[in-house]
Amino acid sequence: MTQSVDYLLVGHGLAGATLAAVLRQRGRRVLVLDPGLPDTASSVAAGLLNPVAGKRLALGWRMAELLPAAVAYYRQQEQDLGQEFLRLLPIRKLFSSVADQNDAMARSADRPWQDFVAEISPELPPLAGVRQTFGGMLIAGGYLRVRELLAAQTAAGLREGWLRQETFDPGLLVIGPAGVTYGDSVLAAHVVFCEGAAARHNPWFNWLPLTPNQGEVLDVECPGLAETEVLNKGAYVVPLGNGRFRVGATYRWPPFATGTTAEALAELSQRLADITDLPFTVVQQWAAVRPATRDRKPLLGTHPALPSLSICNGFGSKGVLMAPRLAGHFADVLEGTAELWAEVNIRRYFSLYPAVAPATAVSS
Repeated sequence: MTQSVDYLLVGHGLAGATLAAVLRQRGRRVLVLDPGLPDTASSVAAGLLNPVAGKRLALGWRMAELLPAAVAYYRQQEQDLGQEFLRLLPIRKLFSSVADQNDAMARSADRPWQDFVAEISPELPPLAGVRQTFGGMLIAGGYLRVRELLAAQTAAGLREGWLRQETFDPGLLVIGPAGVTYGDSVLAAHVVFCEGAAARHNPWFNWLPLTPNQGEVLDVECPGLAETEVLNKGAYVVPLGNGRFRVGATYRWPPFATGTTAEALAELSQRLADITDLPFTVVQQWAAVRPATRDRKPLLGTHPALPSLSICNGFGSKGVLMAPRLAGHFADVLEGTAELWAEVNIRRYFSLYPAVAPATAVSS
């Protein structure tokens, strides 16, 4: 029996799961296909909501709307799923030098930036177990328990029948005048690919300049280290509860290692030792590949030759902040009620699209 849906989504990482939730909230018929792999970029991520980041302490893109939208969406998911996923708490950005202090103080007069910063000082209040020779700044933020949220959404999808744990096969997709069929069981008006780094192998969107990078994180036990703030100095240290913390992350460009590496273990251990003088034990190491882009903006939009195919990808390390607002915006675009923001529109890369579409793309 053929299942007829408005949207077939391929991928249930943070991007796909958020878009699926938004479309379903609007009453659209959605089917999601996902292989259910254990160590995806979304499931390994620490889930930081950090509006001021990077060496230049720059305020993130569209942060005034991205952060409130993210908090509202995750709070709604908590209500819908009956679990707690989001924890709002300060991010203590520790300075490494007097120059860091001066740079931060110079930016403190920037009103849009300052709205997200609670305090800047060469002598922040002491925090148990934390080295802070040069002080730092307190940023309004928090973190999301991404793995737990995705697990809860997946369980609901399997139970309610809108998610199938299976690997998508491009050879089964046929585009015809009545819509898109997938095998002999699905008829969809529209297909949206939310595959993460796997989009490099997508026959319809592999021309887009996705530039994945590999990241590794550690889960550690560090009894006595304060759990009331996220710590940041060359690495983030996110409290997971009961004396456990997630420490990350590394960045590695191709060629990628297979699994975790001793180099990342040593690097992250040293970064943590620079933050705390307390002993710690590494209990788990994770590795995954992020779907990053060359301009650090997501890839959203409709295929230039096949209007029933779209992509929602390339969130990199900012997916937790970006996904909710962009999912709502992209849903508006797919429904024909909004124009896609130029910064994320794949039109910016149409010059890379081959003159002839892949032979597998169209069938009568």
